[in-house]
Amino acid sequence: MQAAWLFGALVVPQLLGFGYGARGVEREWEGGWGGALEEEREREALMLKHLQEALGLPAVGVDENLAVTPEGKLAWETQEDQGEEEEEEATPTPSIIPSPSPTHEDTITYILGRLAGLDASLHQLHVRLHALDTRVVELTQGLRQLREAAGDTRDAVQVLQEAQGRAEREHGRLEGCLKGLRLGHKCFLLSRDFEVQAAAQSRCVARGGSLAQPADRQQMEALTRYLRAALAPYNWPVWLGVHDRRAEGLYLFENGQRVSFFAWHRSPSTEPGAQPSAAPHPLSPDQPNGGALENCVAQASDDGSWWDHDCQRRLYFVCEFPF
Repeated sequence: MQAAWLFGALVVPQLLGFGYGARGVEREWEGGWGGALEEEREREALMLKHLQEALGLPAVGVDENLAVTPEGKLAWETQEDQGEEEEEEATPTPSIIPSPSPTHEDTITYILGRLAGLDASLHQLHVRLHALDTRVVELTQGLRQLREAAGDTRDAVQVLQEAQGRAEREHGRLEGCLKGLRLGHKCFLLSRDFEVQAAAQSRCVARGGSLAQPADRQQMEALTRYLRAALAPYNWPVWLGVHDRRAEGLYLFENGQRVSFFAWHRSPSTEPGAQPSAAPHPLSPDQPNGGALENCVAQASDDGSWWDHDCQRRLYFVCEFPF
């Protein structure tokens, strides 16, 4: 119903305004004749009646409720606006009710609620901490077991290495006695690898022996025959286990015992009838002649004589094994 009145309020004034404008034009043309004005009013009334029937509005007389203002507006439209304004004035404006301030009981309740939440969170933290402590204990026990297993493995590896060393030494001893020269309770084996004196001693020890240590002339002559047969027709110096590294002129075996038998090389004697020369032979001087620069002893493979050499020279070596 309000939509119909709104539609009428918008359309009817336009129609009436149009009619008012047309009436003004007709007055100019007709010269203000009264018959034309009356006819125009009837036309407007008929148009308003048809509009009311089309909208389903109650019939209202034009003279009583409809009046045209000089601006072309209907009088009942103005009355409707005034009625709406009166209704708006009559409608009471809701007043804003202030919220009540919290009481002490509300504050205490809120604080207790917050404390309860914190207590629940703290309980969860304690539960997680207990789980972490349990996990740490398990990991610590596992780590201790791994360390014990690693220790056992290390001990087992050490035992295996010791057994391997014993097996290698036994193998070297057997090889020395089977392939080399057996003399009493000793076996000699020549190695054709070039090594410095210290490295040669290490290799002999790893195989269960040491560098050769001829203790008397019998062992010296047997070792000479063995080296001559192995290296003939060449003459190669071969490392022995004799040195004076500790003190110049104090010759010791590798086992620390003092050497009591020597076979130093001597330059050949002069021909009969010739005058002896005070100068040594340049190719075969008397040994030892190296002083502090030559502290290790090697044996010549052709005649078995001893020569002092620099310990860093790389020579063949002969190992000695117990039998």
